[in-house]
Amino acid sequence: MNQEIDFDKMQGLLPAIVQDAGSGEVLMLGFMNREAFEQTLRAGYITFFSRTRNQLWTKGETSGNTQQVVDLVADCDGDAIVVLVKPAGPACHTGARSCFDLKQPEDLGALLTQLYKLIESRERERPEGSYTTYLFEHGLDKILKKVGEESAETIIAAKNEEAKPLVSEVSDLIYHLLVLLVARGVSLDQVGEELARRRK
Repeated sequence: MNQEIDFDKMQGLLPAIVQDAGSGEVLMLGFMNREAFEQTLRAGYITFFSRTRNQLWTKGETSGNTQQVVDLVADCDGDAIVVLVKPAGPACHTGARSCFDLKQPEDLGALLTQLYKLIESRERERPEGSYTTYLFEHGLDKILKKVGEESAETIIAAKNEEAKPLVSEVSDLIYHLLVLLVARGVSLDQVGEELARRRK
C-alpha cells in the first residue's frame, strides 16, 4: 500500500471494510488502530482493535474463521480502507457469511469461473451418470453439435416475447460453450483478455 494512512482523523482509529476478494461481497466492518494495522500487514490476516474491550483481536483466533489478506486499498483521504480477503468460514458472529444482509444477486463472473472449474473436474474425473462426462466421452464433434443446436434454439427463443425461454436457452448455450472451451484448452482469462481488448 503506497498511500499514507491518517490515523488522527478518528482519534487513532481506521474504519476497515472487509470484502471477499473473489466475489466482491462486503463481509463486515471493523476498526484498526496503528498497531492492528501493522500486525495485519505483518501477519497477512486481519487484526482489529476492539473498542469495547480496548484490545487487539485477530479475526478467527477462536472460531477458526480467518480472513487472509489479499490486498488493502485506502480511500482518497487515507482515513478508511477496503481489505480484500480470502475468508475461511463465515464473517459474522451469527454464523452468516456476511454481517450485511445485502441480498446481492450472484456475481456472473464468479459463477462462470465456478462452472468452468466444475467442467474441468468432470473432464479429468469422468464420473458416471454425468452429462458433462457424456459430452467429453463422445468427443469434440458431439460438443460442437450441441453448441450448434443450442445456438439455433437460442435464436428461436429470442423470437418469443417471453424472456424466460430466452434466459433458459442462453444458459444452455453458455454451458456448452464452456464445455467447448475446456475441451479445447482455452481459459476464461483468455476470453476475458480478448473482450477487454475489444472494449478499448
